[in-house]
This record gives sequence, structure tokens and C-alpha cells, in this order.
Amino acid sequence: MTWIDTVQWLRMQRIPAVLITVTEVRGHAPRRAGTKMVVSPNEVFETIGGGNLEMTAINRAREMLISAAAEPQSLQLRLNEKAPAEYGRQCCGGEVTILCEPLPVAPTVAIFGVGHVGMELARILSRHDLELYLSDSREEQLSAAQLLQPAVAQIHTRQAIVGEEVLSRLPADTHVLIMTHDHAEDFHLCDAALRHPNLGSVGLIGSNAKWQRFRKNLAASGHEPEAIERIDCPIGDPDIIGKEPAVIALSVAAELFKKMARVTVPQR
Repeated sequence: MTWIDTVQWLRMQRIPAVLITVTEVRGHAPRRAGTKMVVSPNEVFETIGGGNLEMTAINRAREMLISAAAEPQSLQLRLNEKAPAEYGRQCCGGEVTILCEPLPVAPTVAIFGVGHVGMELARILSRHDLELYLSDSREEQLSAAQLLQPAVAQIHTRQAIVGEEVLSRLPADTHVLIMTHDHAEDFHLCDAALRHPNLGSVGLIGSNAKWQRFRKNLAASGHEPEAIERIDCPIGDPDIIGKEPAVIALSVAAELFKKMARVTVPQR
């Protein structure tokens, strides 16, 4: 695979990585400027020349992965006998600058219910780099979602009479937003969300009165109080006021991005 293929494959597998590029070479060096390699938590793809140069770059990349670094980092290494070296001497005589760029896993969001608010929310989220799942029991609502293309987000539409089946197959750390046209469907999705071992967050659209009924019924279904509190209801940024679908969607998106900024994807 080329480095581009590798980056795409890692993204599809939801594995974070660091792209390393030789950006400048002065004098003699193992590889020329523009050479790239990719480092994931457990693998290395391609090479920038081996030796102390490469091991230093790999270790820096792994440190970035552990700390979930968001900004690129630059390294400058001299390749001569007098230069400090932890992984063996390289006496090519040149000087190399490398750039380490983090390639984080794209956040995943699932919207259950692509009605008025759900569609407005999907429009907002489609403009961002994330995996976006849209699920609805109504085929016509998902057909309307095709209007979101072209999009920045990777959009997956799932028509399902039983949305719980879609929810059970979502990737770890997915942020789930439940806003269907049917309160019974909403409840079953909340129940399924609490049974999913590792979702990022769960939000339910609705009033405090609706949530009090749901909380009581979820407890009757066997869920512990601390588990039930994982569900946020009502949802949205309280500072954004309005009942129009587009305003509600903006409010929910604002709150969602705050949550995503606080969550880091576990390293593999």
C-alpha cells in the first residue's frame, strides 16, 4: 500500500496514527525531502531511512498518540558522529527536518429520527469531518437525506423498523442522538443505548416531563440510576433559545461539539 492507502485504511479501521514527512534535507541523508511514513499505535508503514532518525520519529509519534496531541510537531536531527543519538550513530553528515502530523480517528455521531430537527442537525454535521449515521424507520425521510451530498462527513443511512439493531452495531465512542417521531421508539432506543457497552454520549430530545416518564420506565426495565443518568434530556445548549427546528438543531450541535472536544479516542 502507498502511504495514502495506509492513511485511508487506518481511518476506515478507526485507528489513530501520525503521518511523518521529511520536509527539508541539508547535505547527505538516507531519504529525500517529501518522503513519508505512517505510525500507528502498533505498526509502522514505509520508512524515512532507518537508524536513529527513524526511531526518534517513531517514538515522538507514539508519544503524540498517547497524549492525543492535536497539533503537528516538528523535529530537526543532525546526522553526524557528534550529534546526540539514542538509537545508534548515523554519520551521513546531513541535517533533516521532519514534520509529525496527527491523524486522529474521526468522531462518530448517530442520529435516530431524521425528521424536522434531525434533518436540520444532519445538515450542520454533514459539513464536518466525522462519521455520520442517519437512521429512520421511514424510507422517505432517508431519501431526503440524499440531498446532504456532497458532504465533508462520511454519511451512512440506515432504514430500520427496529432501530435498536442499528444502535447495537455502532462503533465504540459514538455519540447518539435520539429524536424519532414516536415516543415508544425513543424509549426502546434509550433502553438499547444503556445496554451498549461503550457509547460516547446519549442525548434524547424532549421535555422534562417526557424525561421523567422515561426515567421511571427505564428503572422499571432494570437499569441502575447511575446508568440512566448517562442519558442527557433535554438536549441542547441552554443559551441558544428558540423552538424552530433549525434553532434547536444548532443548539444540539453546539452542545455536541463541546462533548466531542472533551472525549479522546482510546489508543489501540
